Amino acid sequence: MLFLMAGTSDARELGVHLRDMGYPVIASVVTESAAQSLREVGLSVRVGRLDAISMEQEIKKYNAEAVVDASHPFAREAHETAMATAQRLGVPYLRYERAGLDFSGRQGIILADSYEQAADYAAELKGSVMLTTGAKTLGIFAHRLLPIEDVRLVIRLLPRLENMQLCEQLGIAQKNIIAMQGPFSYELNQALYRHYQTTVMITKESGEVGAVDEKIQAAVDLGISIIVIGRPNVEYGNSYSSVDEITTALQKIKGVSGDLNRKTDKEAYDVASE
Repeated sequence: MLFLMAGTSDARELGVHLRDMGYPVIASVVTESAAQSLREVGLSVRVGRLDAISMEQEIKKYNAEAVVDASHPFAREAHETAMATAQRLGVPYLRYERAGLDFSGRQGIILADSYEQAADYAAELKGSVMLTTGAKTLGIFAHRLLPIEDVRLVIRLLPRLENMQLCEQLGIAQKNIIAMQGPFSYELNQALYRHYQTTVMITKESGEVGAVDEKIQAAVDLGISIIVIGRPNVEYGNSYSSVDEITTALQKIKGVSGDLNRKTDKEAYDVASE
């Protein structure tokens, strides 16, 4: 059984690939909406956040032979917890992360090393700032940008109740909240930029196919200043950027093998749950 930490669209692709190679897979996600996306392609899923204790319990519960970390590039705490837990249990840890995009030298794009630095750059540029980095670090931007008279902070985030409550707590006006579920096309990105008269857009360098490219290209074509927050610097050890590399790495691990005649994901999940 492979314990797959799934946090991106790439993770779903990887999970299907490993399943088709004959590896029983249990995917771990944080939200029910993410779980539904994986169930739609026939993957078995567990839902809920994991700390060090609960992750150890889950790895033991499913008798996982390896941990494949395909969680979001910015989920640093999840990466570190998974690496430490796998090491403690003597289970191989493999990081799957699509290669980063190279924004160096691209006109109109400012690279930031942190959320705080991105907020400070936006404060200098002023104008209508569209934040597309999610709710987790919203407070950093709200505290730095809302007090500035010449800045309008527009938030684009998932339409969850806790996100709306957070916006209210931080004093973000409803007219400046875009609560929508992606993916967003090039045309929709441009329509939103125009509607909110965006002059600055802040995003993360997640490396997800299409999502960041379309968001950035739509902004570039409208002459909008773009601030891209670089990925956190994490030493993974065993890190791979393609499904073929992951498959090859798994084949080299003693005791971990794909077999098209092995139990299906559902059968393996049922056995582990007994």
